[in-house]
Amino acid sequence: MRLVVRAHPGASRTGADWDGAVLHVRVTARAVEGAANRALIQAVADALGVRRSAVSLVAGKRSREKVVEVSGLDPTSLDSLREPGG
Repeated sequence: MRLVVRAHPGASRTGADWDGAVLHVRVTARAVEGAANRALIQAVADALGVRRSAVSLVAGKRSREKVVEVSGLDPTSLDSLREPGG
């Protein structure tokens, strides 16, 4: 399943929040030599409850707007994660 992710590198803490269909991911790593992308992949995996190896960056390597592919994610479980408090 592919997801649109908006990266926020250099944040004060790591976390993820939904805004409609976009997952906003804050990471403490700076956008230098791929550090923020690696941190983003880990943060997405943590937020969705999947292994890091199940998440891959498909598009947007040098952009804040990214597309990630998540393997083994059930669309119904994704809907429950998007709900407040989910």
